[in-house]
Amino acid sequence: MGSFFDRYFGELAGLVADVETADLLAAADLVRATESEGGKVILVGNGGSAAIAGHLAVDLVKAAGIRAVNFNDPSLITCFGNDFGYDRWVAEALKAHADPGDLVILISSSGESDNILNAATTAEEMGLRQLVLSGFSPANRLRGRGEVSLWVDSTSYNHVENTHQVWLLAVVDYLIASSGDSGTSVTR
Repeated sequence: MGSFFDRYFGELAGLVADVETADLLAAADLVRATESEGGKVILVGNGGSAAIAGHLAVDLVKAAGIRAVNFNDPSLITCFGNDFGYDRWVAEALKAHADPGDLVILISSSGESDNILNAATTAEEMGLRQLVLSGFSPANRLRGRGEVSLWVDSTSYNHVENTHQVWLLAVVDYLIASSGDSGTSVTR
């Protein structure tokens, strides 16, 4: 059984490390530019990606001092899903809550979630900045949609989601470290 975990964690460690530092710096620059121009960060994902979005929103606000909101409220999801269809709820929530200058972070493990893809189109139409995260197929429909697009070369949901979380939290930690506020406590 030990060999399973050796392979599992070896693959995960390789995926986490398989990112261009320039892409993470570009993601941090998007967040920082949004903050400096008075915008907010809007995060959204489905399932495990929604949990990652929630964790990141809290850390951006609490630890990095950057305004962030997470579209993970059951009332919002079910109301907008009922009124507009599940494939349109995120797009319609953006129309209701996004302002010019905001950054939308869209997370989809497969890069094929219709509600996330429709949100990307709406964000483009609204002129919002976008950071997108996906995995699975290198030809998934979300990959390449944002100003910064981070992709994980794996078909394992757990590996993709864990890698997304590590990359995004590394961006938060970088924003804190590069702000000069070394006294900020990061509690997760």
